[in-house]
Amino acid sequence: MGLIYKILRAPEWEALQSQGQSAGAPIDIVDGYIHFSTAETVAQTVAKYFEGMEGLMILALEDAPLGNALKYEVARGGALFPHLYGPLRMADVLWAKPLPLVEGTHHFPQGVL
Repeated sequence: MGLIYKILRAPEWEALQSQGQSAGAPIDIVDGYIHFSTAETVAQTVAKYFEGMEGLMILALEDAPLGNALKYEVARGGALFPHLYGPLRMADVLWAKPLPLVEGTHHFPQGVL
């Protein structure tokens, strides 16, 4: 399908960079898979789970190289969400950019939405 996105808080991003891989955020660990968003769902994800948070990073990954570990599953509102049943690896990250909070609104990098 193309690019998928992961939102990380600063400590999660730092851990991924230093360790080279991660089991994800606390919710990912509890659920047993890493939650990703598509371009169509990432803004809703940020509004729902990261409202008002500063220091966020948005990561982009290509879905195809993740192979069978990535499954698109029906979730919130019947939309398909990519779920990674395996570690998030720094080597799979195409790019990572800050997701700044400006006057209460997160500003996405050009081309994401």
